[in-house]
Parts: sequence; C-alpha cells; structure tokens
Amino acid sequence: MKKRDNKILILDCGSQYTQLIARRVRELGVFSEILFWDSPEGKIEASSPSGIIISGGPRSVLEKNAPSIPMHILDSDIPVLGICYGMQLLAYQFGGTVKKGQAAEYGRAKISLSGNARLFGRLKDDKETSVWMSHWDQVTELPQGFKATALSENGSLAGFESPDGRISALQFHPEVAHTPRGSDILSAFIFDICGCTPDWNLGLDWIGKEVEKIREKVGSGRVICGLSGGVDSTVSAVITSKAVGENLHCIFVDHGLLRKNEADQVMETYRSLRLNVHKVDAEERFLSALAGVIDPEKKRKIIGELFIRVFEEEARRLGGSDWLLQGTIYPDVVESGHGGGNVIKSHHNVGGLPDDMKMQLLEPLRDLFKDEVREVGRALGIEPHFLERHPFPGPGLAVRCLGELKKERLDVLREADAIFIEEIKKIGLYSDIWQAFCALLPVRSVGVVGDVRTYGETAALRAVSSLDAMTAEWVHLPYELLDTVSRRICNEVPAINRVVLDITGKPPATIEWE
Repeated sequence: MKKRDNKILILDCGSQYTQLIARRVRELGVFSEILFWDSPEGKIEASSPSGIIISGGPRSVLEKNAPSIPMHILDSDIPVLGICYGMQLLAYQFGGTVKKGQAAEYGRAKISLSGNARLFGRLKDDKETSVWMSHWDQVTELPQGFKATALSENGSLAGFESPDGRISALQFHPEVAHTPRGSDILSAFIFDICGCTPDWNLGLDWIGKEVEKIREKVGSGRVICGLSGGVDSTVSAVITSKAVGENLHCIFVDHGLLRKNEADQVMETYRSLRLNVHKVDAEERFLSALAGVIDPEKKRKIIGELFIRVFEEEARRLGGSDWLLQGTIYPDVVESGHGGGNVIKSHHNVGGLPDDMKMQLLEPLRDLFKDEVREVGRALGIEPHFLERHPFPGPGLAVRCLGELKKERLDVLREADAIFIEEIKKIGLYSDIWQAFCALLPVRSVGVVGDVRTYGETAALRAVSSLDAMTAEWVHLPYELLDTVSRRICNEVPAINRVVLDITGKPPATIEWE
C-alpha cells in the first residue's frame, strides 16, 4: 500500500456544509484539504490523502451531469466516506439504485444501527442514535455485496459499507452539531479506518508559516487593510503586520453602520496593538449611496464596492498599494456559494468586490473558522475581551436595519441593541451566546403610551448558540431578561413600541436577517 499523507481530502459536491466537514476533521487534530468534485484527476491523486470524504450537495445523482467521482479513485486502496449526496453517489456508481423520495427527510431523526460497522465502532453498544437529516433522494437498493449499517425510523437506508469496510456511507450529516455522536463517527473513520494521527494545530508554528507565506507573496509590496472592528480583520492585520511591518497601512472606515460607541472603542484597541491605522469618516458617503435601497443583496454589493473605492482613494493618498488585505474566513466563502453550492447570500468580502479592482487580494484566514481565528488571536496575544466579542457582519447595521437605511433609524437600532447587550452582560450570559443583536424591522404597529396612541417601529431580539456559524439554535433567554429588555427599549427608545423575539434556528434561517 502506498505511503499517504496524514490528511483527509474532502471532495466538494456543492454542499453548504463542506467547509464544516473540514473544520470537524481539523478539530480532531488532522489536516483537511478541499477540492471540487470535478478537479483534475491528477490533482486529486497528487493530494495523496489517507482518506476521502465525499460531501453532500444540492443535486440529484439522477440528473444529467450531476457530480461524480472517477471510479479508479473509488476503486483504489484509499478509504472513502460518502455523506448524504455522497452516499447516494457511491451507491449509484457501484451499481445500486437511487430513487426520488416521496417526501424530504429533514431535521432531527433517530436511526437504528445494525451489524458491526467499523464506522460505528466508537458508539459501543448503542443500538440507535440521534442524527440530522437533510435529503430528498433515497438509496433503495444496495450495490452487490454491500451491507446496510443503519436504518431510519421509516425503514429507509441511513448507512452502508463495502464488504471490506473500506467504503462507508451515511445518509445523515455527522459534521453538524445536531448529530450528537457525529464526532465519534468521524473519529472512527479518520483514526480507525484511515489510520491518521492527530498532528494539526494552530499555534505559533502555524502563525510562523503563514507569516512566511505572506512575505513570499507580497515581497516589498504595500498592503492596505480595511479594518472593520471585528476579530477577523484584526487578526489578519496583526499577522500581516508581522510579515510586512510598516508596509501595512490599515484603514478603519466609520461608515455610519457601526454599533453604539464602537468606532472609539476599536480605535483604542488598534492603538494598543500598535497597528498603523487611519480612521476615515465616511458616514454621509455610505448613507447617500444606500439611500432608497431596500433589497439586501443590493445593500451588500453597494457597501462592498464603496469600501473598495474608499480603500483605493486612501491608498493613493498614502502613496499607492499593491494588495488589499481582508479578514475573509470559511463561512464567508461557503455562504457566497463557492464550490458549486446554492448561493444563500453574497458576502461583502467575497461577493461584493468590483471587477475592475486595481489591487490583488490577500486573505490569510480564508481557510479558518471563527473559533480557529480566535485561537490564532490568543496565540498572537490579542486581549481576550476583544477576541470574545460576538461576530459582527462587515456591512454592519445595514443588514440588521431592514428596509431603507436612514440615520435616524440606524440611531434607533443602535440604542436598542446597546440595551439588549448590556442586559445580557449584566446577568453573565454574554460569553455563553455565539451572537446576540437587535434587528429593526420595516414594520410599524399601533401602541399606546400614557393614553396616547403611538405608531412605532418594531425591534426583533436575536440570540443564537453555535460552534461555527454553519448551524445555530436560538437561545432560550430567561423571561426576566426578556421582560427587562423589552421594557427598557420601549421606555428609552421612543421610536420603538413593540419588541419581538426571533426563535428560528439555522437552518432554515440564516443568523443575520439579511
């Protein structure tokens, strides 16, 4: 058997969860690499992985030109795991039967485990387990010699393996948090079947290698960085500063879409990190460009393009720049539909850049998830209180203030949001929540204050728990907290007379409203 690299290759068939699979593998201490399903065969073979995972995807194997994997790769000695679409693909390509289901199987489900499947070896004596389903097509007949390893409650196939156990398949998603034993299942594949060893980490060694990569790529070129005030752009800037020193020029744009007092707070942090930062007051310019715009995709595109224009202008003022540094991370790329996935929404970092941009793009965190970015930030010595701030979108309050953006409405949203966060911190819940914020809805309703009729705005409270932003559950906030927040907002923010709570998970909703 050929000596292979200690890594797992993920073949992306267009799943929104592909990057999450990669994160889960790395979480277990093994490097993962992603290639599209239609990458040149030579590139797949050159990867020389210890194992291959075939992702899910939005297509059907019954469609013309649906994603497929070369049979000589599937017939090699490399262990293969197919997930969701990947299971249907393996069944179909090895001669089994796949049919359209009469109804979609979506959400939490229980499966029964059968036989002595290697993939379930770490589940000990469990006869059933909870999983997360998201599919329509079904495998109705196994390839010759293959055996079923799991069944859904309705009797449909939920897993199978080849006679020698080298090929395994799951109809459910072990990578998502909603599959509680998913980590054990992936561990069985990575360590017990593929024989990998855990040697991947994001400490000083990773930072040192990334710094060298940036030096080699940028050379003596000048880099301009658009700091948003968030963790991602800040960590990117600190790493790049180590690589190019004074050739990094950071620009912090106050576009009028930030949270209450945020501009002053982040500038103080940047000074403590000794970053070379120039602050630009561009509120009027952004709000003017966004006047009358309601469609969220147009908002994001306008903001992304205007950011670039501001950067280019400032770069020229500073003497020109060759590179644009961005804090793009994995979820940004996934949600913008790269790799064949269905586009959920374009991201300001990867979907809103003008075609005629004159700078090259530098994205040192592009392959990392949010918790990995924080891990790198801790290794860089960035203060914990800054790293643990809740994620904030690059377009800022533009995607939380639904409808037309006006300064008056943004100020209303800022005040309501500040009250919500303040009360969450008071009772010690802030660090237990992935993301909490207020959204201002394009809805007005009748109310009454002091026997006087009002016709005010509506604020929605949103708080979610998540490990990676790929899936999320709404947080069951204490009633006392909700009561306090609602009363304070309605009393202290006169424009708002109604407060509602968003109790939707992801999926089906995204975390941000727009």
